Amino acid sequence: MKILFLDESGDHNLTKIDDQYPVFVLGGVIVDRDNLENLNERIDQFKKEMFGTTDIILHTADITRNKNGFERLKEKAFRENFYEKLNHLIATLDFKVVACVIKKNEHVAKYDFAAIDPYMLGLNVLVERFYMEIKSDEKKGLVIAEKRDRTLDHELELSWLQLKIKGTRFLKGAEIEDRISGGLILKDKKENLNGLQLADLVVSPIGRHIIGKKTNKDFEIIEEKFRKDKNGKVGGHGLVVLPKDN
Repeated sequence: MKILFLDESGDHNLTKIDDQYPVFVLGGVIVDRDNLENLNERIDQFKKEMFGTTDIILHTADITRNKNGFERLKEKAFRENFYEKLNHLIATLDFKVVACVIKKNEHVAKYDFAAIDPYMLGLNVLVERFYMEIKSDEKKGLVIAEKRDRTLDHELELSWLQLKIKGTRFLKGAEIEDRISGGLILKDKKENLNGLQLADLVVSPIGRHIIGKKTNKDFEIIEEKFRKDKNGKVGGHGLVVLPKDN
């Protein structure tokens, strides 16, 4: 079985759009369950080496703001060592990246009141790519996403049910239900799932790249991890940016 751990960057609000970050990214990492134990062990080892505990939760917002256990990142030497080892860890772990980026201003301009919620649109796109990934390996799948608030979680559960009933543009509902047989599971951040934390570390650099911000080492590593077709093409396979350019 393969697991798709999902996370997001930015908000999915289409009414008030942040000019500094006018995109919504839904992305994740695909991990073979056979590799999950190794992934967990190595991330826990990194946490213990850097912070002396495995209880700390790798969260981009806390890392960039030096809070909730990451206060030592204010120290230049510690910060440089942290990022060097984190980048090495991500580069050497076995996983694939899939992401859907919604350019919100363009999305609203194109569809107006008919614009689909970015989270739900991104979910459709990623379910299709995940389906194709596990079908090619003749495996089953499971999707794990982070809980948000009760209303949003119920909306996500309803969207998942609709996917199983109506399918997507390219997949029948029965195909999704049969292949992604583990379904969708929502987990609280406090449960400290390393797969979800890895997804969190992946999505923000993708968003920064799409809006044209300076590319750091982390994105260079992520770029190599994108799901690709047999010819090495990422666009449409590991990374989908919407609306598509004409």
